[in-house]
Amino acid sequence: MAAPVLNTPPVRRVAGITLLGPAFVAAIAYVDPGNVAANVTAGARYGFLLVWVLVMACAMAVVIQYQSAKLGIVTGKTLPGLLGERLSTKRRLGFWVQAEVVAAATDIAEVIGGAIALQLLFDLPLLLGGMIVGVVSMGLLGFQSRNSQRTFESIIGGLLLIIVIGFLAGLVVNPPSAGDVLGGLVPRLQGSDTVLLAASMLGATVMPHAIYLHSALVVDRHGYSEDIDRRRRLVRITRWDVVTALMIAGAVNIALLLLAAQNLQGKDGTDSIDGAHQAVSDAMGPVIAAVFAIGLLASGLASTAVGCYAGASIMQGLLKFRVPLLARRTATLIPALIVLASGVEPTNALVISQVVLSFGIPFAIIPLGRLTANRSLMGEFADSRTLRVVAAAIATVVVILNVALIFLTVTGAN
Repeated sequence: MAAPVLNTPPVRRVAGITLLGPAFVAAIAYVDPGNVAANVTAGARYGFLLVWVLVMACAMAVVIQYQSAKLGIVTGKTLPGLLGERLSTKRRLGFWVQAEVVAAATDIAEVIGGAIALQLLFDLPLLLGGMIVGVVSMGLLGFQSRNSQRTFESIIGGLLLIIVIGFLAGLVVNPPSAGDVLGGLVPRLQGSDTVLLAASMLGATVMPHAIYLHSALVVDRHGYSEDIDRRRRLVRITRWDVVTALMIAGAVNIALLLLAAQNLQGKDGTDSIDGAHQAVSDAMGPVIAAVFAIGLLASGLASTAVGCYAGASIMQGLLKFRVPLLARRTATLIPALIVLASGVEPTNALVISQVVLSFGIPFAIIPLGRLTANRSLMGEFADSRTLRVVAAAIATVVVILNVALIFLTVTGAN
């Protein structure tokens, strides 16, 4: 990542739309294969019961991603970089370890999801599919640099469009009733399995690595400017960027759950991605099933490239040295291939990986909230009282859900 550019001269005004883009890259993290697994499993097992979890998680994500992007614009530094400056050596290394565990869980989910898609489309072995996903993601990462950032954003944006079409097609063919959807907005749970799924859905939607990533994306795209008017404009445009991108990602997530609830509930074997694919094929035909699989493949390819970008930003900020993206891609591909080679049921592995992500969320959002509320750091851009209260409430909900998950898992309560 390039160092912040100080004393940037006034930049000519350009159309606001040309400043959009970073949030759409971050939004890929919200429609990755882990989301597919968590949402399809929730819909197939419990119908519309957990729709409210996704709505709440998407609302949380808008707030958190706005904070992360604002931090990068105002300071010209990434969230990991600011933490690296403020933490002692031991705390910095400890923080890096947990962040890397989260990044590894993310990468496992994304490579597995792409491998499943290739198996569904071309009947390839999962291990071979994982290798292909890794190689293609290396090609995507080749477009990521300060000079080609918009090209990278355009490619990821194109994949996002494919994801949207792939995951919404089935819902358009057989939409649920409004009454069922509204019923799912009532907050409630049914036993420890729904708590596990809720934590998985939350982890898949409020992705910790995406929180670290967004600050890096805006720094790489916009650099740093001491022109206060330019920063105000960038912050204003960022609100639209975040809201638009995450509304799209949220719609895809909710559509996946509704698709499963409407077409897969009560059918044996449909709480896995391959089972869901077969059920979609039986219910709506092979064309819709193929479109679903293509969306899953686009999701795996885009999200694994974005996840590697996030991991590199975390390492650079906390360890203070930079690892080339392609070298990191090669290293982080290994755990995912080991999981694929082990024969573990892939959809279960995806769901569990998202639970790991849920445990990493407080480590990202609590420091983020403290930094964006710091007036000496953020100046006039510091969070308002209302935003501070909302951010604190989000952190509290996440911590409570994680504590409940640990209790239910240890005690085996139902």
